[in-house]
Amino acid sequence: MKLIFATNNANKVKEFKSLVGDHLEIITLHEAGIDIDIPEPHDTLEANAREKSETIHKMTGTDCFAEDTGLEIDALNGAPGVLSARYAGEQKLASDNIVKVLQELNGVINRQAQFRTVISLILNDKEYQFEGVCRGTITTAVTGEKGFGYDPIFVPEGATKSFAEMDLGEKNKYSHRAKAFHQFAAFLNTIKA
Repeated sequence: MKLIFATNNANKVKEFKSLVGDHLEIITLHEAGIDIDIPEPHDTLEANAREKSETIHKMTGTDCFAEDTGLEIDALNGAPGVLSARYAGEQKLASDNIVKVLQELNGVINRQAQFRTVISLILNDKEYQFEGVCRGTITTAVTGEKGFGYDPIFVPEGATKSFAEMDLGEKNKYSHRAKAFHQFAAFLNTIKA
């Protein structure tokens, strides 16, 4: 099965491809010859993921999927949430976003948070959604150099190090994206069966 992944984020493509193996051929926007930045105008991850998959489906008529992920921090009432990529501004710099979060949590005892991913799949002109959640805590300082986004300040429940200190295989044991993807893959297997 071949699907277009409606993203320009090379890190997300790499993570998904590490989960897929040979079972699914993922075509990136770049590989599909599509050079657009799809807007994320909505106030939920579900609606933003749908916006991205529907945009590419309308352009190509091809089965595709998209995802939207947010870091939801309890003490910040779920922020940055849908604004995770641009929390510190439209320049979308992870380092700026991390600095802002650490400043806002300075002196805060409750550092509980979760990463949440929603995948929107359009298959045979019908949309399906899958969700993955990873609970954890926000560190007080940056640790690790792997991963991307908020990985250097997020330690998943059951782990002793940040996502940025883990290789992809280890990260995928905890990852919100992996959890959503496993539901997505299980669904695709029922379609093929």
